[in-house]
Amino acid sequence: MSRPMRPKHPRKPAPKKPSSNQKDPVGVYCRVRPLSTEDGECCIEVISSSTIQLHAPDGLKANRNGEFKETQYTFKKVFGLKTSQIELFEDVAKPLVDDLLRCKNGLLFTYGVTGSGKTFTMTGSAGQGGLLPRSLDMLFNSIGPYQAKRFVFKPDDKNGMEVQNQVDALLDRQKRESQQSVPKTPSSRQRLDPEFADMINPQEACRAEGVDEDSSYSVFVSYIEIYNNYIYDLLEEVPFDPIKPKPPQSKILREDQNHNMYVAGCTEVEVKSTEEAFEVFWRGQKKRRIANTQLNRESSRSHSVFIIKLAQAPLDADGDNILQDKDQVNVSQLCLVDLAGSERTSRTQAQGSRLREAGNINQSLMTLRTCIEVLRENQMCGTNKMVPYRDSKITHLFKNYFDGEGKVRMVVCVNPKADDYEETLLVMRFAEMTQEVEVARPEDRPICGFTAGRRHRNQAFKEELTRQLQERGGPVNGEHPSVLTQLMHSFPPLPPCEITDPTDDHTLPRLIQVLEKRYSIRKMMVEEYNKAANMLKSMLKDFDGSLVSKENFIQEQRGKLGQKDSVISSQKAEVDRLEKKVKMLEYKIDILQKTTNIYEEDKRTLQQELESRDMKLQREMSDKRRMEARLQGVVSDTKHKWEKECERRVNAKQLEMQNRLWVKDEKLKQLTAIVTETKSDWPDQEKPQRPSRQKDRGPLKRSASPSPVPTGLPVRQLHRRSRSAGGEKWVAHKPANGLELDTVMQPHIPNAITVSVPNENVLSKCDKYVLTHQEVASDGEVQTKLFKGEVFKTRSGGQAVEFTDIETLRQQCPTAPSRKRRSSESSPSQQEGNVETRCSVAIQMRPAGPAYQQPGYQKRRKPSDQ
Repeated sequence: MSRPMRPKHPRKPAPKKPSSNQKDPVGVYCRVRPLSTEDGECCIEVISSSTIQLHAPDGLKANRNGEFKETQYTFKKVFGLKTSQIELFEDVAKPLVDDLLRCKNGLLFTYGVTGSGKTFTMTGSAGQGGLLPRSLDMLFNSIGPYQAKRFVFKPDDKNGMEVQNQVDALLDRQKRESQQSVPKTPSSRQRLDPEFADMINPQEACRAEGVDEDSSYSVFVSYIEIYNNYIYDLLEEVPFDPIKPKPPQSKILREDQNHNMYVAGCTEVEVKSTEEAFEVFWRGQKKRRIANTQLNRESSRSHSVFIIKLAQAPLDADGDNILQDKDQVNVSQLCLVDLAGSERTSRTQAQGSRLREAGNINQSLMTLRTCIEVLRENQMCGTNKMVPYRDSKITHLFKNYFDGEGKVRMVVCVNPKADDYEETLLVMRFAEMTQEVEVARPEDRPICGFTAGRRHRNQAFKEELTRQLQERGGPVNGEHPSVLTQLMHSFPPLPPCEITDPTDDHTLPRLIQVLEKRYSIRKMMVEEYNKAANMLKSMLKDFDGSLVSKENFIQEQRGKLGQKDSVISSQKAEVDRLEKKVKMLEYKIDILQKTTNIYEEDKRTLQQELESRDMKLQREMSDKRRMEARLQGVVSDTKHKWEKECERRVNAKQLEMQNRLWVKDEKLKQLTAIVTETKSDWPDQEKPQRPSRQKDRGPLKRSASPSPVPTGLPVRQLHRRSRSAGGEKWVAHKPANGLELDTVMQPHIPNAITVSVPNENVLSKCDKYVLTHQEVASDGEVQTKLFKGEVFKTRSGGQAVEFTDIETLRQQCPTAPSRKRRSSESSPSQQEGNVETRCSVAIQMRPAGPAYQQPGYQKRRKPSDQ
């Protein structure tokens, strides 16, 4: 068995989005707050009616990295320091009130840094009413005589309105008056606070033109705040409990059948005058959260939204009562938003709950900025990115306005003092970006098909009927029951009709006479009424004829107007195309300008880098010239030193050669003496005797063989005891191929670092150097030489050794015969040359050349017989 399906109510389709060429940019206005005496320097200058100029204060120019140039920003209109509240209202809010009366929505919000005058712009003060009271005053001045009675329009709690008949409305009014717990909305007859009465000057009152007189209106207001990203109803009446006070409950956002967002369960109060509406606003304003900070004595800690909702419905065909059709009810609303000011905690020094409030305020404003950026990018680049409306309650509530449900206007309030320069710069950039966002233009609501002027014709008919009745002496109010009563009293009174005597001939004739008279009067009145009816019919026919002619004239004018509209639409399409082209060109110019600025910045950076490199190159060139001069001095010193060294080595070589020549001469003399002695003794002996080794050694000792000639720096005087017994730190250089001699006396150096190959690291730690060198002496024995020197640093950063002393350790066998040196053995000068080469290799870490060889020791050979 199938379940019966519940009947579904047809959902009202979403409003058709207008075409792409029917878009209007967001209107952004700028208002500059007057500078107080204690604020000091001013950083904003009004250039024209649409341009302002910002210049950085003196204290920030040194820290802006080249960004302290004066910048200009253009708005739809700029309001200077002497702008009055009425001038601001005429340009900003009055068009939105006109649209509200024409069933179009509107959104107006103030944006700026804390302390920039947003609340004053929206609310005002005594004698200087802001945008909100002036909007209410204009609205009630326009619809005053056309307002419906209370409770004729009733909210349906779904962002819609219902129409009640007169009986239900009367019952609701009586019920409201009987409930004492519900506070009554103050009427205009009550005594008002002077602040409310003096808010708007009567001479500044204005009203809208072209209000539909054939409709009836009612105004509902609601007031909410968004605090820490939660929505609270400021008009909600919460029972006061002194024992356990109940905190206010947050509200949620819902979507109605037309896909518009609204606050579910929000209190909507019906008001009938400006004073009454402002009294309701002030009642909610007292509940709004404000706090004292270092930047503002009364700083708003939440975003406030005052919603003015206008319900209007057409009158019926007679022009007396409201049409009882919910589909014919049009509801439009105007949202006046006072955004909380952005602030930096480093300036306000906020802590605790104030710090949390500031964080939520800045986060919601950042979400609003992000939504505007995404909308601008989608429109400029043709992308379809999702706009993050749901990231914040303030953007989620008003997303329909940015999707084409009404006009959007923003008033940017700025404070020209120098302390707010950086925050004001960010506000200006956001406002400049907001102007580039286009919002779809809302469509006009359908108009009821009844004849226009119904209320006026009904009123004219009543006035004419009253006038005619007055001419005939009838009642002035024209009510039918009173007319009949008056007519009945105008008839002649009836005589007594009681007949007591059958012979009474007077009663009936008198009655017949009176009735005939009454009949004649009635006939005459009928004729008068017929004449009046005929006259009224003729008048109605004349009215209908004139109405038909006027309707024909209106149709002709409408046809002409349609032609004009088609021409205007084509011209508007052309203008929109040109505006779009201009905007695209401006966008390209902006991109090119930004690219040019980037290139100029890169050029400036490269120039600075080039200048720094030129300065560095000049420093390097000067250092190079100084180094060249220093090296030339070092080269000249080294050249002079090596010239002296070469001269010394030449002299030493000459001395060595002279010594060698002398030794050879001595040997030749000895050989000559031996030969001579042998020849002289040859006849006496049979056989020549071989000279003993002792004899051979004797002449060698007497020959005073030359001592080894030191190479290098002059050697100090030899001492009997080794100087290595001191407390200095030594580097003991012992080659790895040295022989171990089993002698009793061995060279012992305390505090010495023994190495086989010295390096710069070891030499830097010590101040003395000793090289152990072994060689074969002239008698064939091994002798050990200790070359000692001092370690010092060179100009190039290395280590050098200056040799100061040579010690020779020699062992000798007293009974061993002398041995002659072989001619192949190296001379002391050669050995010392090898020692010098080894020292230079060890100390200066130079690679040994092919001529350098480690000195070796030859085996002892038996001396040959002479």
